Amino acid sequence: MPYPFTEDDKMYEVIRTDYHLLNMMSRFGISLGFGEKTIGEVCEMENVDTTTFLIIVNYLRGIRDTGSYIYEQLSVSTLITYLENAHTFFLDFQLPYIRRRVIEVVDCSSENKIGMLIIKFFDEYIAAVRKHMLQENTKVFPYVKKLLHGERVEAYDMAIFSKGHDMIESKLKELKNIIVKYYKTDTDVNQLNSVLFDIYNCEDDLRAHEEIEDNLFVPAVRHLEKTVGNLSGTDSNKTKQDEEQLSAREKEIVQCIVRGMTNKEVAEELFISLNTVLTHRKNIARKLSIHSVAGLTIYAIVNDLVKIEDIKVGK
Repeated sequence: MPYPFTEDDKMYEVIRTDYHLLNMMSRFGISLGFGEKTIGEVCEMENVDTTTFLIIVNYLRGIRDTGSYIYEQLSVSTLITYLENAHTFFLDFQLPYIRRRVIEVVDCSSENKIGMLIIKFFDEYIAAVRKHMLQENTKVFPYVKKLLHGERVEAYDMAIFSKGHDMIESKLKELKNIIVKYYKTDTDVNQLNSVLFDIYNCEDDLRAHEEIEDNLFVPAVRHLEKTVGNLSGTDSNKTKQDEEQLSAREKEIVQCIVRGMTNKEVAEELFISLNTVLTHRKNIARKLSIHSVAGLTIYAIVNDLVKIEDIKVGK
């Protein structure tokens, strides 16, 4: 099991450890050329939530800690930006690029039935991916963004969101089987194998993308739904009563969290230990039944603990 990256590790170590993580960097909008800067420094410079970056980079490396406390720290808005950028990469670059390469090496003439079938299956696969991702872009993400603003909206069935992944994966598997089992090329076999290699890499990238959606994004949204439901479904007296349950120190913790501070930064700001911060956060979550930063942000605004202008945009 690899060791988990922390905010104090050098950013270049991320790429040096696994070059496949280059795609992840671009989806966060992080460009290369960061020199000796740490992960925390680069994320702050690029306006990326450091905790969310670390959760995803460690998840992609096989460190799959998905305990409920993860969703207290995950920035859903940052995660949406990451997923939207991934969709742009797949739909506007990766899949069209592979299709062009397939056409270059596969005989698509009417005489070659297998070649025609390969193109047909690949086009169907692209269409399925596009349909699913556009549904996410136009329905799921706007729904979640409204939740982040504390709006009560008709619930979206997140189970439907996940079902599309199985259909997409089955189509690509069928395409690969046709190429491997039945297509015999009359041209350079290295070209065909190279295209097939691109397809396998694309499949791995898409699978990792879908796992992040299913195992991080969907649970985080469900936590957010509960948080907004709790706040929206209570009257002002109940909300005020909940606020009185927090100690003065716990209110300070909430204020620091919603301003975008990490647990370590909170500890330094308030001159307490990291373990004390974590204990306070658990008590806050238990008292308020709020388990996400987005939920605490809404709570803090409603109860005048912070002003909207004090909250870091994009965190």
